Amino acid sequence: MRTLWKGAISFGLVNIPVKMYTATGRKDIRFNYLHAACKTPVQYRRYCPACQVEVKPEDLVWGYEYEKGRYVVLREEDFQNLPGENTKTIDILDFINLTEVDPVFFDKSYYLEPAPGGEKAYALLKRAMLETGKIAVARVMIRAKLSLCCLRVFSNLLLMATMFYPDEVRPAEVLSGQFKEPSLHPNEITMANSLIENLSAPFQPEKYTNEYRAALMELIHAKIAGEEVAVPATPETAKVVDLMEALKASLQATGAAKTADTAAEPPARGKRKKKTG
Repeated sequence: MRTLWKGAISFGLVNIPVKMYTATGRKDIRFNYLHAACKTPVQYRRYCPACQVEVKPEDLVWGYEYEKGRYVVLREEDFQNLPGENTKTIDILDFINLTEVDPVFFDKSYYLEPAPGGEKAYALLKRAMLETGKIAVARVMIRAKLSLCCLRVFSNLLLMATMFYPDEVRPAEVLSGQFKEPSLHPNEITMANSLIENLSAPFQPEKYTNEYRAALMELIHAKIAGEEVAVPATPETAKVVDLMEALKASLQATGAAKTADTAAEPPARGKRKKKTG
């Protein structure tokens, strides 16, 4: 796996050299746009309509549009003196409980591996975080962007997850569809709670698969092989049903499934008693 970044975790007066690797990766099926007439891939060009020329990468600058059609121009040297631009540290700010952070704040995850010479300090920080049950909130500069992040223990490594700043999380109050809470009958609440209990299970990530991606790949392979592709019939739109009736039916279905699973489990073996003379 290719090292994405090298730096250090700043932990009090201790610097722990680390190497960073991407922990996740999308497996989306990618397509190219083709010209329908001749099936040639369409080209995307950096083109200046004013000069009517293609622009080379070295002739590009950054522009911030502060008014419609008016830009402040920034070049590479303008970024050099900004705070944190040349830092190579993950600066720990606070230690907090993971349950205090809503998942909406998390963005992308990276593995942190100790670099030569940092193994003991790395292990010490990891052990202390495990025993205290804390995660670390920190700041890090990656690709000219100062990111908020958190460090936590995952699979016996330190994992860094970049985070959104509070002003990057859109408040729910801006939604135009804010609805008035309807009144709920106690029986409805009880049955909904029971349904959740029936559907509750330990988190096993391996059981969740991307059926759409698998079906899409099957379609692609079928087209490669020149086979006819069967298109499933579109299901009819479900009729609106009574909430209580739907809850009752769901409870019966999930309760029966749970009973069947329990019956299928082999009974626990009792310990044999030792024979006494």
